[in-house]
Amino acid sequence: MTKRRMFLRMVTASLLRRRSRMLIALLSIGIGATILAGMVTIYYDVPRQMRAQMRSYGANMLLMPAEGETLDSERLSAALQKLPEEKLVGASPYRYVRLDMTSRQQSFTTAGTDFEQVQKTSPYFSVEGRYPEAPREILVGKEIAEMIGVKEGSSMELTWQPAAKDASGSAEDDRVPGATLSGSARGFGDAAVYVTATLDDEARIAELTIDASTQTPEYGGRTAEDALFLKQFIGKSLPLSMNEDVDVLSGATVTSTAVVEALNAATAADAAAKPKTTRYEVTGILVTGGEEEGYVFMSTDDLQTLTGEDRLDVAELSVSADEEQLNAYAEALTGDGVQARLVKRVTKSETAVLGKLQALVFLVTVVVLILTMICVSTTMMAVVSERRREIGLRKALGASDNSIRGEFLGEGMFLGLLGGALGAVLGFVFAQVVSVNVFNSSITFQPLLLPVTVLVSMLIAAASCLMPIKRAVAIDPAIVLKGE
Repeated sequence: MTKRRMFLRMVTASLLRRRSRMLIALLSIGIGATILAGMVTIYYDVPRQMRAQMRSYGANMLLMPAEGETLDSERLSAALQKLPEEKLVGASPYRYVRLDMTSRQQSFTTAGTDFEQVQKTSPYFSVEGRYPEAPREILVGKEIAEMIGVKEGSSMELTWQPAAKDASGSAEDDRVPGATLSGSARGFGDAAVYVTATLDDEARIAELTIDASTQTPEYGGRTAEDALFLKQFIGKSLPLSMNEDVDVLSGATVTSTAVVEALNAATAADAAAKPKTTRYEVTGILVTGGEEEGYVFMSTDDLQTLTGEDRLDVAELSVSADEEQLNAYAEALTGDGVQARLVKRVTKSETAVLGKLQALVFLVTVVVLILTMICVSTTMMAVVSERRREIGLRKALGASDNSIRGEFLGEGMFLGLLGGALGAVLGFVFAQVVSVNVFNSSITFQPLLLPVTVLVSMLIAAASCLMPIKRAVAIDPAIVLKGE
């Protein structure tokens, strides 16, 4: 029989003779290995799981036009090509305009967006009804819906009029004899007031038409019909000064001021500058508890059809990456007329939560391993006490201290091997249960985890045997054999 086989036989025989104590040690190592394997799996899988969960709190990156540039769908698409496809959760484009509902004398901020992407970047949006899917379907914020009394299935007529600054030409350059000018300004309730003026041969106002249908009929609405108010504009040259060239209509100060501002900003009228009204169907009411409840949402295609412009104000991106990676992506995206900016509130919160959670997992793992070492060491100390006479007899017969060390270390390493293998399997099951119940998603088994867990378990078991081995080696055969 070779020395190696003899050694293995001695170790296994010793373990089997003390099955109850060794079973306790084996269970201790197994539990420690289970916690180790499970926690290590969670430790490395937590960032992916948490980033997926944090994406439900909204976008973590914004794309905006660089100074002096404009952002359109083509430029946005080119910028998104720079991001790894597997990292991009969603990208929601937004353009904000003011649209009027003349039948209610109201004006609303309307956002054009991609509803499919919105559901990815803003999963916290709650819709009573459904998201728009077909052309001319809109989503109305709860605040607006309650104010004007619309619900799912209702229809709304919305009117768009480009602001004076968006119209073609310059206001001053367009004031030529015989020109027809049109413009708009915000009146009461921030609703638009539209004007159209025709100039005579001396570039003075010859005719004036006011559209104040968005204003209250009994006050601001009178500016379009009051003969005395309209007459005071005739024969005047632009620009006008309120209370100098023109007096306000009693009870309609805000609307009167808006008429003067619209005339001063008016430019040459053309087809593009005329108001455009479209009827839309309300498919759902948006509930978020935030400012989104005060908006109307439609598709970017519908808004582009209404305004005739392919333009975006901002794009909200949800990117699955840590803060360092996000900064790198932001630098890569910035350029070619696009400026990328991180949403610091979301990014910092995500980093802080991940750091604290990983620190907690690490601390729990260390504490469990220390307790495992204490348990195994205590068990081995008891075994040494039971085997004092055996150890003394072996030493009296000529056994060396190294042989004593080797036997006890071998027993500990063997327990570490068995407990580590058992714990690696149970650890994955433990991590899977935690992941499914906490993050609602499964994890992937890491093959490297098995040998690492077994190796660490064997090292823990070996370290636990150091004190008992020291005590076993210190046994004096003469004293033990005398029965003392």
